[in-house]
Amino acid sequence: MIVRRLIAFTALAYVLGFVAFMVMLPRPREGQPTDAIVVPTGGPGRIDRGLDLIAQHQAKRLLITGVAPGVRPAELAATNRAPVALFACCVDLGHEAVDTRSNAMETAAWVKAHGYKSVRLVTSDWHMARASMELKAALDSDVAIVSDGVPGEAPLGLLIVEYNKLLLRRIALWTGIGV
Repeated sequence: MIVRRLIAFTALAYVLGFVAFMVMLPRPREGQPTDAIVVPTGGPGRIDRGLDLIAQHQAKRLLITGVAPGVRPAELAATNRAPVALFACCVDLGHEAVDTRSNAMETAAWVKAHGYKSVRLVTSDWHMARASMELKAALDSDVAIVSDGVPGEAPLGLLIVEYNKLLLRRIALWTGIGV
C-alpha cells in the first residue's frame, strides 16, 4: 500500500513538474541590456536572435558557443546574413563546447576573461531551464543571467527528453555527482 502511494505520488509530481516546465517556457526578453550575450548553437533562431541583439547594442559582445571546429566568422556571417563587420567588432566564436554543460564552462571562462557581470542567455525556450541551470553552476555567483527564450516548435518527445535531462542534471548538481 505504501509503495503504491509512493509510486503514485512520484508519478503525479513528475507530471505536474512537466506541466510547470511547459507553462513556464521563457519568451524573448526585450530591453534590459547586459554586458554580454551568449548563444549556444543547436537550435533554429538562436544565432539570429543573438546577432539581432548585438546589432541593437544590447550588449558589448556576443559569444556563440559550440561552433564546429573550422567554422570561421565570415562563414557564419554569410550563413546568417549578417555583416562581417559585426563579427569583427563584437562576436566571438567558441569552438570547445560539445554539449550544454561544456557550453556553460566555455561561457564561464569567456565571461571571467572579460570581467562581465551580466549575461543574456539566448537559447530555445525548451532548452532554457537546463542551459540556465548549467550556466549558473559554472559562473561566479556575482554574475547575473538574463533568460531570453527563442520560441521553438519542439515535438512532445523532445520536450519529455529535455525535461528528463533537466531533472537528472538537477539531481546531479544537488548531490555533487558529476560536478
